[in-house]
Amino acid sequence: MSTRYLNDLAKGDQATILGFEAARCKDSEFARDLEDRLLEIGFEEGLEVTILHEGPISRDPIAVRIGQMTVALRRMEAAAVKISSGTE
Repeated sequence: MSTRYLNDLAKGDQATILGFEAARCKDSEFARDLEDRLLEIGFEEGLEVTILHEGPISRDPIAVRIGQMTVALRRMEAAAVKISSGTE
């Protein structure tokens, strides 16, 4: 089983959050607080997430649903969210 990340998914895909790898962000200054920011907006291990929408340019940003909440993320942020999906 290979490691997958939230930015690997397409519109309509669902997955479960396994954790975070903020070091995957190319901008080290941005990555420093990324995990804390994701936790503050509701991304927690074990929660199911669904991709609702992808932006028209480079599929960025993406809109995801977590529970009853909809959140917009840049692909750079989504690349730090480790997931498990039903397609593995």
